Amino acid sequence: MDGFDASKGVVILAATNRPDSLDPALLRPGRFDRRIPVELPDLKGREEILKVHARKVRLGDNVDFNAIARAASGASGAELANMINEAALKAVRENRKFVTQADLEESIETVIAGYQKKNQILSPKERLIVSYHEIGHALVAALQTNSAPVTKITIIPRTSGALGYTMQVEEEERNLMSKEELTNKIATLTGGRCAEELIFHSVTTGASNDIEQATKLARAMITRYGMSDQFGMVALETQTNAYLGGDSSLNCSPETAALIDHMVVELVKESYQKAMNLLSENTEKLHELAKYLYEKETITGDEFMRILSYNA
Repeated sequence: MDGFDASKGVVILAATNRPDSLDPALLRPGRFDRRIPVELPDLKGREEILKVHARKVRLGDNVDFNAIARAASGASGAELANMINEAALKAVRENRKFVTQADLEESIETVIAGYQKKNQILSPKERLIVSYHEIGHALVAALQTNSAPVTKITIIPRTSGALGYTMQVEEEERNLMSKEELTNKIATLTGGRCAEELIFHSVTTGASNDIEQATKLARAMITRYGMSDQFGMVALETQTNAYLGGDSSLNCSPETAALIDHMVVELVKESYQKAMNLLSENTEKLHELAKYLYEKETITGDEFMRILSYNA
């Protein structure tokens, strides 16, 4: 990059997902001395990206890109483009000449959880267990304060391996989450397993992804977010490769690592007990909602809240 005539207006651009591994000589003044991080788009950015990719797609009159952008929180530009493509394909498969809001809503689930596996037939017992599992998630979320509203619940299996799916959508863009909100989220994640144990007095493998997410969130609260009384504002974990999935490593003694493990277990157990108490106190609603989901396969958040609020 040395030797260019400054009057020629030559600009050199480069991109990388590993800025931490670049040679410092490349980053000194006169070389690549200006960095422009490209983060995931915010709410407004997602809405505009959707509009750009939808320019060549015929849309119905009821399409609300803001609602889709809110539901697709955390999606990248490529994922948003894929959502438009999936919605268009769904319209074509159903012999329609335009894309509807329902197509776009379904495309979000397709990109996040995979295609519906309508040829995968669950036994009546499995279907009932999945119904209680998903209503367990939704009910715990709805009974807590500061939880994202439930917008859809389904027990149609997905190609990702999920046998059911509960969608929650924040009413507005969120950049910060409180300790209470994070613990509520952990409780919501444990709600499916709690419903299984409460109703069937046994547990299944259906909660594997919930367990993984709850454990990851509880560990982050202790090691990265400073939300434990014992450690306070001490960084115990370092995150690297932020643009490639965010690998992390603990920066503490083996004794402290063992203590962290114990605290993570206790935090998840407390959230599990909270979810169990909420479901035990609302068993009638759990039965009513699970029966309705079992019959309908898919219900909206409005249907869920109407049943929950009726004679509450």
